[in-house]
Amino acid sequence: MAIEQALEELADLLEDRFTRSEAELEQHGHSEAYFANTPPDAVVFPRNTNEVSQIVKICAAHDCPVIGWGAGTSLEGHALAVRGGISVDFRHMNKVLDVNAEDMDVVVQPGITREELNQELRHTGLFFPVDPGANASLGGMASTRCSGTTAVRYGTMRENVIALEVVLADGRIIRTGTRARKSASGYDLTGMFVGAEGTLGLITELTVRLKGQPEAVSAATCAFPDMGAAIDTVIQTIQMGVPMARIEFIDAASAGMVNAYSGTALPDAPHLLIEFHGSDTVVAEQAETFGELARENGALSFEWSTKPEDRKRLWAARHNAAYAIFAAFPGKRGLSTDVCVPISNLAQAIAETQADIDASPLPGPLVGHVGDGNFHALLVFDPEVPAELDEAMRLSSRMADRALELGGTVTGEHGIGMGKLGYMQAEHGEAWDVMGQLKTAMDPQNIMNPGKLVRSN
Repeated sequence: MAIEQALEELADLLEDRFTRSEAELEQHGHSEAYFANTPPDAVVFPRNTNEVSQIVKICAAHDCPVIGWGAGTSLEGHALAVRGGISVDFRHMNKVLDVNAEDMDVVVQPGITREELNQELRHTGLFFPVDPGANASLGGMASTRCSGTTAVRYGTMRENVIALEVVLADGRIIRTGTRARKSASGYDLTGMFVGAEGTLGLITELTVRLKGQPEAVSAATCAFPDMGAAIDTVIQTIQMGVPMARIEFIDAASAGMVNAYSGTALPDAPHLLIEFHGSDTVVAEQAETFGELARENGALSFEWSTKPEDRKRLWAARHNAAYAIFAAFPGKRGLSTDVCVPISNLAQAIAETQADIDASPLPGPLVGHVGDGNFHALLVFDPEVPAELDEAMRLSSRMADRALELGGTVTGEHGIGMGKLGYMQAEHGEAWDVMGQLKTAMDPQNIMNPGKLVRSN
């Protein structure tokens, strides 16, 4: 077989950084999603861009699929080897290459995680702001165009990646973009690879924007009698121009599960979790303005703190919400899905989604980055009962259809992978065909992460 020939050559090239061990294949066939384990034929561990180029050239010569692997936290099966081939694990390419403090940017390898990067930056007074919750790798974050809790103020990966180095499907190495703050020079190739999910090439280096550490930070929790009141508060806060750093929503069910898992004491009600960045005076003013809006909308409680330990505990509880939900349903699995709609339609989207879940036999706690109209449902099902997965898929489909009807998108940050391929035609129409034409032009053998994002061929 052609793939076997590729594997022999890769083994000769990489020696102990090539493996077909059962444990590694199992790990690289697993995802955070509901898909069955789908292991690759082998896993490789490059140390630099030239090695990645050599790996891809060998694979191209033998029609061997190539799938990039970061931290393995994707939620739509992005990194699964659905057509076999090799998994390119970037764990050894995890270095900070150049910190440009005066220009507030940094050059990194793709395997570094956001937490590792911010540890490296702690002495500079700067930080990388995109926070998806999971300690994902920057290469994976760029490939899925992810965002997270801080996007409402600092933007998504789309706004924070300014240049890339990429290995193409034929092994060529290209650079996209520069460190200049703007350019009118040619196609935006950086933007094309950010969000391409590894279907056009492998990212081997990123230049990303940094932000200054704020002088003061305060965090608040605010309980509401119902979801509508919480979302109205979000909309009014945004319309008033209050620059929140984070504004997260969790429903009453999630609040109870978070309490049980993280030892918090949130009232059994829908909540907004908020964070403000700035000077001491500005932060206090922002918290006061938000508190007034919350009270006008019937808030049941409003508590805020500037203590770092309180903030850390609050956001750890939020980021652990998925684990809290699974802890409440031992032995179950979850279909984690997200949609994003215009802020003006957010209340309707959440209310109708909640009504669907209430009418379903499945639990489906809701959380969301509501400051930018993005929310998630974790639809819990028994993996031993196929009808329950079917029901979870039905609920997810209802969310996606509703998001499109309301002028939104079927995913705000999880990406498409193979889990949401079925919605691409409805969202993009003929533009999806254009994506496929770009894929064919850049990867005519269809070896780069096949079966994801674009129409299969």
